[in-house]
Amino acid sequence: MKIHIMGASCAGSTTLGNALSENLGIPYFDTDDFFWERSAVPYTVRRDAPTRSAMLREAISGLDSYIVGGSLISWGDEWLSMFDWVVFLYVPKEIRMQRLVDRELERYGDAIYTDTERNQLFREFYDWAAKYDDRDFTGRNVGIHEAWLGRVSCRVMEIRGDTSVTERVEKVRAAIGELHDKSIGL
Repeated sequence: MKIHIMGASCAGSTTLGNALSENLGIPYFDTDDFFWERSAVPYTVRRDAPTRSAMLREAISGLDSYIVGGSLISWGDEWLSMFDWVVFLYVPKEIRMQRLVDRELERYGDAIYTDTERNQLFREFYDWAAKYDDRDFTGRNVGIHEAWLGRVSCRVMEIRGDTSVTERVEKVRAAIGELHDKSIGL
């Protein structure tokens, strides 16, 4: 089973990916690990698209099952046919933005407010992520994600709302089970 989980920043793709990985015994790969180079200031140096795609392809090559979490919309058309399922998570903006603040505080502490550079990075990230629901925003937005979902060559499952990780895992497992039952004629 090859699963891709996507949504806005702080919609829960990484959390669900890790939970499914543990639950299903399938390796999980986060696009952030391929998109961003390791740097003194994390999440500031991007890799070029061909390099990150090659790195992810290499990581999943030879695997019958894997889970990839994060957005692949700008990684090339090859990713449209790499999965059996795409799970799209949509969480209301207010909840996502609070999760973003909580996550940044957990990662960097009060430095997101007190350190000049970290505060600048936090504000830029916050402002960028806050525009996800604006379909006219030229960055990653819900409209671009929905258009990409319309192009994938596999099944798409949407989970909308502030559901628990357990509920999300159960929904994905149920959908996979239904597909498996149909494929063997049950």
